[in-house]
Amino acid sequence: MIVSPHFAGKRYAVLGLARSGLATVRALLASGAEVHAWDSREEPRHQVEMQFGGRVTLSDPVTADLTGFAGVVVSPGVPINRHPIGDAARRQGVPLIGDIEIFAQARPSLPPHRVVGVTGTNGKSTTTALVYHLLKEGGVPALMGGNIGLPILGENPLNPNDKGLGVYVLELSSYQIDITERLDCDVAVLLNLTPDHLDRYGSFEAYAGSKARLFGMQAIGHLAVVDHRAEIDHDVLRFSPSGQPFAFIDGVDLPGDQADWPSLQGPHNRANAAAAVAVVRHLGLDEAVIASGLASYRGLPHRMERVAEANGVLFINDSKATNPASTAPALAAFPRQDGPRIHWIVGGLPKGDDLDECAPYFGNVATAYTIGDAGPRFAEILEPHVPVRRSEMMCEAIRQAIEATHPGDVVLLSPACASFDQFRDYEARGDAFRQLVGALLAGENC
Repeated sequence: MIVSPHFAGKRYAVLGLARSGLATVRALLASGAEVHAWDSREEPRHQVEMQFGGRVTLSDPVTADLTGFAGVVVSPGVPINRHPIGDAARRQGVPLIGDIEIFAQARPSLPPHRVVGVTGTNGKSTTTALVYHLLKEGGVPALMGGNIGLPILGENPLNPNDKGLGVYVLELSSYQIDITERLDCDVAVLLNLTPDHLDRYGSFEAYAGSKARLFGMQAIGHLAVVDHRAEIDHDVLRFSPSGQPFAFIDGVDLPGDQADWPSLQGPHNRANAAAAVAVVRHLGLDEAVIASGLASYRGLPHRMERVAEANGVLFINDSKATNPASTAPALAAFPRQDGPRIHWIVGGLPKGDDLDECAPYFGNVATAYTIGDAGPRFAEILEPHVPVRRSEMMCEAIRQAIEATHPGDVVLLSPACASFDQFRDYEARGDAFRQLVGALLAGENC
């Protein structure tokens, strides 16, 4: 794990004991800190008690005396705009920080290294994983963590090798950036910016300002890789050091032909690839390694994931597309050839009342199959433009699509909605799609 003498003898409260919270507790204890911990659920508290015994004090930082504490480490999932911990920490003059800030403070104790930070409304996980993949292909020591689900504090520190310094590649949500103060990324990336999490921020501009803070933490001379539209419309480099070098993602030259990168299809993945290429070029990878790595990248589950191909029909799980902005590029990835070829499964718990961002690509859709809470509304929107089946449930949508497809068609789950009406999360929805496709192709019922 990542430890540092910087924390020795200091007191910290950790609020939220899921994966990143538990990794933080371990790292701080191993660094010689005094740790208080809390979770609103009894099971994680019991787990901490069993793992760490009397080494951790279980106490709720909202009601505890925080005098002399060096920080309250909160889970990114804690809504600090509404949760009482915000007022409690401010009242007692204790900073609210996250595990990424603990990593940032530990950096002087680590072997020489570099850090890449990737943020944006959509595409963060794919780009983070692609940067990591390209570095590994080039023999550069690398670790991936952050919002992608791997707590960075739980990883062993990287050491340089003859291919270069170790690189920590971090996916960063706006929630994580909000509770980070000192993360100086050697390369910071903002992929795109569309309205999201407005319940947390109150306005799109406040959300954009949160993303912009990533560049404000960079030292002079470190690279910013930025979406041109986000900079023009929202001044996301507003906090950057004067004279900071930057690259616009749409100005990056790509090696080779995107058609040769099977897991990076569509305009959104072209942008993701361009951002990743800008990063690794800056870190010294040569063009042959980059070109080979783009072709060998196999992608992440639930993000344009090819789950099956049968009778010339491709089945794609894009369950991670939880809003229309992230579904639009998936529809664009399969343009008309001799006619529309996408059988689009769409719907769930809507984040809005329209599909405007998908509208330019309705011509690529052979049939839409609407499911979930958004199904009736989405059917009304789509019926003037494409044939629609009001399927309601995913199994029925897949069954209907299989019956209607021809060789060369694509059955695409890209819901443009959250999953919580019918599934625990987007991963459970994608897993269900994968399993149902397998069962129905095998002639089973669902």
